[in-house]
Amino acid sequence: MEENMKEEYSNQHRRWYDKDPVLSQAMSTLEHSDDDTQIRIALNLIKIIIEHNIENDKFESVEDIMSAVQSGQSDSRNGRWYDIDGTLKTAMTMLQNCPEATQSVIAKEMAKMVIDKIKEDDEGLE
Repeated sequence: MEENMKEEYSNQHRRWYDKDPVLSQAMSTLEHSDDDTQIRIALNLIKIIIEHNIENDKFESVEDIMSAVQSGQSDSRNGRWYDIDGTLKTAMTMLQNCPEATQSVIAKEMAKMVIDKIKEDDEGLE
């Protein structure tokens, strides 16, 4: 009995992106990146998510996607690390609203973007 309660508790308190280990890791790395990197990756994510959603016929146009995002944003909390910047918040809200299968695909692309950016920075230091 106690075990069930513990499991329920931990599931309720996980962040939405912690369900997918790749996404969780990419978000963690992104969280600790500098502002320019975060915004650049957020813009890329928005582009990728729009492409995926239009491909899946979930939305007809970019306007549909943006209005769905804005309606999702108005009632959301503002205490998360990505709420500081509008672009970042939009990208994360869009990602959160994607079906899990799409999130998983995008997580891999996002992880690749984050890794590429880190490599770029490392090369710049040499």
